[in-house]
Amino acid sequence: MGETISARLKKIFASAEQVAADEERSQAVKERRGRLIEDAQDRTRSTFSGVIRSVVFDPSRDRTVLEAELYDGTGSMALIWLGRRAIAGIEPGSRLSVTGLVTIDGGLPVMYNPMYELRVKPGEEH
Repeated sequence: MGETISARLKKIFASAEQVAADEERSQAVKERRGRLIEDAQDRTRSTFSGVIRSVVFDPSRDRTVLEAELYDGTGSMALIWLGRRAIAGIEPGSRLSVTGLVTIDGGLPVMYNPMYELRVKPGEEH
């Protein structure tokens, strides 16, 4: 049957990143791929899927670090690659799945040097 009025209104007023995260989360559930970021647990190896909200490289640091924020509609996770200035395809709006060891730092999930897979938008061809 059709969507409820509140569901339609939520879609109309949702940000582009929220819509993208919702689509990625729905696709991940269909494919049984990964967990929700809100369910991330410290010291567990897990897979998560979402949309990159931001990518930061700070050259003023004493070591080379690339940091990205992965968002899945339930929460955000910091992805940190040590020794990297940039990674092709890792940019705001990119969809990806990451796998690695989760660390909770200050209440926020963090994954260092995760393995990643760039994903296409649901419904688009490779």
